[in-house]
Amino acid sequence: MPRLTSLLATALPVLLAAGCATPARDSAPALWHVEVPPISRPEGETADWWYRSGAAHAAANGAMAGKAKNVIVFLGDGMSLTTVAAARVLEGQRAGGPGEENLLSWERFPHTAFSKTYNTDSQTPDSAGTMTAIATGVKSHMGAIGVSAGGRSDCAGSLERQLVSWLQLADDAGLATGIVSTARLTHATPAATYAHVPDRNWEADYELPAAAAEAGCRDIAAQLLDFPAGRGPSVVLGGGRAKFLPASQPDPEHADWTGKRRDGRNLAEEWVQRRPGATWVWNSAQLRATGEASAVLGLFGYDHMQYEHDRDRGAEGEPDLEEMTRFAIEHLSRDGRGFVLLVEGGRIDHANHEGNAYRALDETVAMSRAVRAAAGLTSPEETLIVVTADHSHTLNFVGYPRRGNDILGKVRGRVSEDDDPDHYARDALGLPYTTLVYANGPGYTGASARQPAGPKRHLHRPGTFEPAQGRPDLSQVDTADPDFMQEALVPLTSETHGGDDVGIWARGPGSEAFRGTLEQHVIHHVIVQATPALRGRLCALGYCNPDGVPVELPDRSAFAPR
Repeated sequence: MPRLTSLLATALPVLLAAGCATPARDSAPALWHVEVPPISRPEGETADWWYRSGAAHAAANGAMAGKAKNVIVFLGDGMSLTTVAAARVLEGQRAGGPGEENLLSWERFPHTAFSKTYNTDSQTPDSAGTMTAIATGVKSHMGAIGVSAGGRSDCAGSLERQLVSWLQLADDAGLATGIVSTARLTHATPAATYAHVPDRNWEADYELPAAAAEAGCRDIAAQLLDFPAGRGPSVVLGGGRAKFLPASQPDPEHADWTGKRRDGRNLAEEWVQRRPGATWVWNSAQLRATGEASAVLGLFGYDHMQYEHDRDRGAEGEPDLEEMTRFAIEHLSRDGRGFVLLVEGGRIDHANHEGNAYRALDETVAMSRAVRAAAGLTSPEETLIVVTADHSHTLNFVGYPRRGNDILGKVRGRVSEDDDPDHYARDALGLPYTTLVYANGPGYTGASARQPAGPKRHLHRPGTFEPAQGRPDLSQVDTADPDFMQEALVPLTSETHGGDDVGIWARGPGSEAFRGTLEQHVIHHVIVQATPALRGRLCALGYCNPDGVPVELPDRSAFAPR
């Protein structure tokens, strides 16, 4: 009996633990423990330390148990939690419901986490440093594209600090890869998957400082060709034609415009020439007619693609994010070898910067359709889908609006128990106000160099502001109009990012590792560890520990040569 009692005492905690947690969560921390040296912050935060610390957290969360064949990363640029909540209501109201009960497509995914978004040099980050963290597993400075932290103007130093993204790693491992964005393809988010510059503004040759060019740096657009012939992303869809076409060539959509490259290169044609059977297109009809093309470059906007609200839906217009996502998945799935795909809802961020909640929410709803399509086209048994944002914004959801109140409207509801919920709620001056407001930005109601005092209309480029004299009376203003700009407290020509956490939602192999509050660079490590082809390639090159966990920072020179 004493021996039995002893056995029960030993076994009971183990049995209880087994009944209360999944095997991955119980066994992973012990099986895949990674030592991370203690450091002083921020001085000790080297690229090697960031990489190992991210690997340790992902492994401890069980990412190594994942067996993903495919990976799709959806990035809602500037998609703050407030933007998600308000877009959820808008989508629900458009479907005829009150709205609050609705869920966007990714909010139905089983695994969630928070992401800490700061850059190495800034509490409130930008899209370049944040996407570099997500793509490469190393946090970096504001403005960094695919390089570890250093001086933003230090071209020479950055050449020694180039990082490897999961898209470059996937290509090197023999997987199909793709990039889809509603922004310019040279913009921060897509660029961080293939380019390496210390300053995100070096998008084309005419934007590259002479000193940087002399030191050996090249513009972002040119780096899209930095894969061996026939390799690299086989689907690249987005905006930014001007960065790829020479100044001597008329734009195919706008006959009185030309490309902007001063070096005379037509990068679109060069891209096609490096891939037998490839093509490049610039409108919806051409995309749908690509047939069996081996690779497709879609340059659908001279600059960024149009907002969903403003998009030309005709054959000569632009495809929406859902259509581009469907096209990419179907194309990348052809040979069955597995794929890695980035899809960016890039203009959520732009609308928030412009102080226009309608377009920010509308773009978020459009991304929800794209995620729903991706989930329907793939299996949760073999495809890891991750939805996240790079950073937040200053959009706020305020007041006490009644249930089902128009999310873009003025607040109707009680401020006190005696108020009529059918009447407008009023501020201390007796004036109505909207549910959505910005903490700062061009929606400030003082007179500007472009518009008179009072509510502003999109697109407002203020130039200068005069102090506001109180608040405007919105009683007769249609605040749900797509061009209405929400009031902003602090006058700025462009609304700023926010420094608060953003969400991560995930489905598929390895998605269980997304839980709790994570440093943003951990996202990279979960993706790599949960995908055998990616972690296997790193191990083959000697970057793994004895347990097979990729823990050493990869040397860029070991990967796809120029």
